[in-house]
Amino acid sequence: MVILHVKRGDESQFLFSTGVNEAVDALLRDITAIYNGRLKVDRICAEMSELAEHGVTLPPNMQGLTDEQLVDLKLKDEWEDKCVPSGGAVFKKDDVGRRNGHAPNEKMKDVLLKTVDEAKAIISKKQVQVNECVTGAMVNEALALLRGAVMIVYPMGLPPHDPIRMELEDREDLAGTQASLQVLDESECQLWWAAKEMQRGKKLQDYIGKNDKTKLVVKIQKKGQGAPAREPLVTNEEHKQMMMHYYRRQEELKKLEEADDDSYMDSEWSDQQALKRQFQGLTNIKWGPR
Repeated sequence: MVILHVKRGDESQFLFSTGVNEAVDALLRDITAIYNGRLKVDRICAEMSELAEHGVTLPPNMQGLTDEQLVDLKLKDEWEDKCVPSGGAVFKKDDVGRRNGHAPNEKMKDVLLKTVDEAKAIISKKQVQVNECVTGAMVNEALALLRGAVMIVYPMGLPPHDPIRMELEDREDLAGTQASLQVLDESECQLWWAAKEMQRGKKLQDYIGKNDKTKLVVKIQKKGQGAPAREPLVTNEEHKQMMMHYYRRQEELKKLEEADDDSYMDSEWSDQQALKRQFQGLTNIKWGPR
């Protein structure tokens, strides 16, 4: 199998396993789906951490308002009594005013946070370091874990406006957010390898031949951004190793220079003719008037 090391810009994303006969269109579809799926998992994990701390989100018309403003405007959260966490709630006020402050108890909080860690580990960029390929099934597994944890802690479900529920139901609205800039549209994506764009309608073997036991660094990006920067001949890790080796070598040479120091030859004890002069009475001879 061919291993594709997928990058966005210079940032490593994940490893993807495929075959030389795979069409470029299929590669773009699968890689884009995994890339966007990992972003979705990250967004849900971020919201679930907030859910564990401060409870469900308030309705949009109540977010950011102070208690006094809510009273003045006679606004009430109709989902507050419906979406109660298992085991009861613990009040932890959200200073941002985005969530209702009715947080899960410590036991349920741990369920959410541990699941967040598990989901992040499945789609982590660290999988590249251990040569673990990420698949669409792994992304779905991470989403299933998150969905299960929410159902355990909130058996009555989350409000329809809660971003976690919207993400799990594929109803998220990212318009105007920073997250929207990260999401890729498959129809507008390009895949680059060795400063060449892999054209739709072709197969992977049209670029790399029939060698199905190789590893490539490919970069995914939006159309119109031009060719991405070439990969450096030496990676950051290799550069660090080279510098460490150079430093150790310099230290070794310094020690060798110190070991070769012959200044001791000027010392009296190193004089090879000292014994001869002593027998001849030629030691301690001083020149000058008495």
